[in-house]
Parts: sequence; C-alpha cells; structure tokens
Amino acid sequence: MTQYRCGFRIVFPDLHILLPVIEMKSSKEILSSLLKTTQMGQLGIRSVLETEIKPELRQAVESQLREYDAIERQAHSIARQRNWELPELNPSIRFMTDRMTKMRLSYGDKDSKIAAMMIRGNTSGVIKGLRNLHQFQEQDDAVRNLSKKLLETESANVNQMKQFL
Repeated sequence: MTQYRCGFRIVFPDLHILLPVIEMKSSKEILSSLLKTTQMGQLGIRSVLETEIKPELRQAVESQLREYDAIERQAHSIARQRNWELPELNPSIRFMTDRMTKMRLSYGDKDSKIAAMMIRGNTSGVIKGLRNLHQFQEQDDAVRNLSKKLLETESANVNQMKQFL
C-alpha cells in the first residue's frame, strides 16, 4: 500500500478525498493570518525608522508602512462587518522583533542591513500569503482580494528594496 506524506499526517490513498478538507483554511483564518503579517511588517518598519538612514530609504520604508496600515485597516473593516474578533500579534513577538532589529542595526552599513531585513520579511510574507491562498477554497472575494493585494504589495516591496542593498 502506497503512503503519501502531507505535513505531519500520513494519508492513505483511500483517504485522498479528505486531504483537501483537512488542509483548507476558513476566511477568518486567512484574514487573521493576513492581519498578523501586516502587523509584523508594521512592527519591523517602525523599528528601523528609529534609526538614522538615507532619506531615499526612509521615504521608501515610510511608503511601505502606509501600505501596511491601509491593508490592516481593510482587514479590521472586513472583520468588523462580519462580527469577527481577530487575534492581534502576540506582545512577546512584538518585543522580541523590536529587540532583534535594534541588535542587528547596532553595527555596520545600516541602510544595506535594513534593505536586507525588509526583503527577508517581505519574502516571508509572500511565502505565507501564497500558502494561505493555496489552502483557501471559499468563495470569499473580499478576503481573497485583500490577500492578493497584500501579496502584490510585498512583492513590490522586495523589488523596491533591492536598490538599497
């Protein structure tokens, strides 16, 4: 008997029909993940804005922060319309992220390091966003469209930061 491995579950061929049901995420789960992704982006950006950086880089990073703010507002708006309460980013993650950012920027070429950190963070967000979209089968245009908007934003952010490496 052939076995297929999916994450930590072993799925047998006769159960292949259940696999999509097991791995799918709801609109609320996708929106929650999207919200946390925007909050991580905002947190990272706010941490680096406390550092002295080139005006061009500052302008680019501030623009990205405004984009994250707008997407976060849209996510909260969708949740409010549906009477959903979405969990916020864990305070300990907020603290650790801020401290790690400050530590990484304590020496060397800060502009290049900030660009690299922004690229890594946005790339992580793109990966998470794509995985979410692949696990999202509901016909929920509002959540799907906002997810795609975040994905497009993060891809553009990566390209924007390359010039500062």
